[in-house]
Amino acid sequence: MTLTKTAGVKPPRAEKRQRLETWHGYEKRDDYHWLKAENWQEVMHDPALLPQDIRDFLEGENAFHEAVMADTKDLQDKLFAEMKGRIKEDDSSVPAPDGPYDYYSSFVKGGQHPRYARKPRGSEGPEELLLDGNELAKGREYFRFGGIAMTPDHRLAAWSFDGNGSEFYELRVRDTASGQDSADILENTAGGATWAADGKSFFYTLQDDNHRPLKTFLHRLGTPQPEDVLVYEEKDTGMFTGVGKTNSDKYIIIDIHDHDTSELWLIDAEKPEAAPKLIAPRVPGIEYDIEHWNDRFIIKTNIDDAEDYKIVTAPVSDPAPGNWTDLVPHRPGVFLVGHIVLKNWLIRMERENALPRIVVRDMNTGEEHAIAFDEEAYSLGFGEMREYDTDTLRFSYSSMTTPAQVFDYNMRDRTRVLRKMQEVPSGHNPADYVTKRVLAPAHDGETIPVTLLYRRSTPLDGSAPLWLYGYGSYGISMPAGFNTNILSLADRGFIYAIAHIRGGQEKGRRWYKTGKLEHKANTFRDFISCAGHLVASGLTRKGNIVAQGGSAGGMLMGAVVNMAPDLFRGIVAEVPFVDVLSTMLDDTLPLTPPEWPEWGNPRADKAAYETIAAYSPYDRIEAKPYPHILAVGGLTDPRVTYWEPAKWVAKLREMKTDDNLLLLKTNMGAGHGGASGRFDRLKEVAFVYAFGMKVVGLAG
Repeated sequence: MTLTKTAGVKPPRAEKRQRLETWHGYEKRDDYHWLKAENWQEVMHDPALLPQDIRDFLEGENAFHEAVMADTKDLQDKLFAEMKGRIKEDDSSVPAPDGPYDYYSSFVKGGQHPRYARKPRGSEGPEELLLDGNELAKGREYFRFGGIAMTPDHRLAAWSFDGNGSEFYELRVRDTASGQDSADILENTAGGATWAADGKSFFYTLQDDNHRPLKTFLHRLGTPQPEDVLVYEEKDTGMFTGVGKTNSDKYIIIDIHDHDTSELWLIDAEKPEAAPKLIAPRVPGIEYDIEHWNDRFIIKTNIDDAEDYKIVTAPVSDPAPGNWTDLVPHRPGVFLVGHIVLKNWLIRMERENALPRIVVRDMNTGEEHAIAFDEEAYSLGFGEMREYDTDTLRFSYSSMTTPAQVFDYNMRDRTRVLRKMQEVPSGHNPADYVTKRVLAPAHDGETIPVTLLYRRSTPLDGSAPLWLYGYGSYGISMPAGFNTNILSLADRGFIYAIAHIRGGQEKGRRWYKTGKLEHKANTFRDFISCAGHLVASGLTRKGNIVAQGGSAGGMLMGAVVNMAPDLFRGIVAEVPFVDVLSTMLDDTLPLTPPEWPEWGNPRADKAAYETIAAYSPYDRIEAKPYPHILAVGGLTDPRVTYWEPAKWVAKLREMKTDDNLLLLKTNMGAGHGGASGRFDRLKEVAFVYAFGMKVVGLAG
């Protein structure tokens, strides 16, 4: 297998069309701006409207990567078969009780999409099929379910789907008795529906032409969409809006938020026509979310300098912040991840020193106890729970070596029942693998958690290649959970590592704050420090590392490859946010105003412009050698638009001085999440893994 250009196949070269802008006295040149279609909003709805010159470039790049990777076709097929063999094809979720039914999702052997079904509560049958994704996807290049929500009487199901990857969801209503959809078809929604108590109306959020969810409507069954009642309209295009319901089913919640500020409005579910009532007006930097319990609201918030959050209560009669009383006080360094409120219980997920735990509180007595685990690194999550009046907590547990387990935990007698263990049909012996947590020293004295997975037989003498994954944005923490796909890397000699870098919240809210805005460079330097520490520890060697990240993690890839190209052998940047400066300057794009609290507003703030310009991967490309690079994009992606990886690759092809591989793979029929079918998605993973194995010499 060759790493240089395939004989007879030349990489496409994008035409340079000079475009100059001036911001804050700085001249910004962009020769590949033309790859952004002027009609991009129309392309999101209909990809066939993509201008021909742009289509020719993307398809030329696709043809090039296919030719270069042709010698890995057998390897890709083998990887796909391996990963598919680890999936229980006819798998199903643990049934979740809700009134007279147990609800669950399932797959059929060979099926790409889930089915949603129910059975009489506590019964083994007969099954009542509500929605069959395989049937609904027939004739479509792309199909992905949005949400499914049942009426309180379980008679109707509001469900949605995305038909092209652009995340404009079509919302429909199905009669469970007949299995037929009604004439209620709502276009361009955000995907979710929240039923009022009457089961005759529901709330939903509309996406505007720029893909911003700013309006919440009330839909009455049988009413045409243009006649829906506007319940709330957000005027600030920098905010997201959404709609949901408290666990008690008592209140509809209209949630307005960006990345560090929130505001909530409530509507009595029994009175859907009533005007929403404000809980607390938005204050920059203050977040809160709400649940209902008896005559109180239970609120998670960071008010009063509670950086790692606390839980307060407030009277339903007057829930203004002046009446908020601490229930679970703030404890610095103990990050409050989330909470659930039930009729008799408050359950919270906490994280300390990058490890999660669950704490259960009896709301009637105030007594608390924790559910903890012994592995060095692991992942916890709350499971599907549909009922408010229950003593059973459902949660999931896994580690890098331990397949996912679903437990039902009796909070009264503190016993747990294993309801499901993830099956690996082709076989998996956890003892064959090692998972551990190490701490890498950062440039400024911090320590960065790194989770490792490798086969017990892997030599730890520096000869093994390292696959290093990172994200580090939006406060999203990377779980140390079980992923059967990664076993294909470990089985071929890779040491797989997750760098829990700043920008996430593995070490609390401070870990996030010191990896955003003017501190964003910490994210990139942390990732480089993690790679350097694993080299210095003798686990691998410099230049034998494949780094991977997606979306904001793709931006991480673009930044670190500019800063330390010789550290890496290969870079995989999936739907990479690499044109940060241009995107943050363009306030017409879907996510730009809502993203300013994360990155800064370079339109209005010279300092923010300078900060972003100093790391924006597209703008920092230089004439120098780069490692092997694979960029992956999606044509209808509304989050990281297709032209970001396209422009990045075009400029890299112009500037770089090496003969290493530079590949652009654009999925012409999908968006941010890639292919929608579970097996089609595995083919994309197989392609990425084959690229990494090819560049480190393990593809044979």
